[in-house]
Amino acid sequence: MIGTSIKERRRILNITQAQLAELAEISVNTLYKIERNQANPTLHTLEKLADILGMQLILQIKQK
Repeated sequence: MIGTSIKERRRILNITQAQLAELAEISVNTLYKIERNQANPTLHTLEKLADILGMQLILQIKQK
């Protein structure tokens, strides 16, 4: 899940939740929920997090 990937990358880069939240202009509580897959962040938030963490955001839309 995306939250787990964000958490793992943040830890690899040795960035605290507080630091990442500040850089992404979101609350620590929001980041906490994102990392635990308990929140549905906006595309804008995901783009900011990916950019800060040096990750690539890929959106796939599949037909049912």
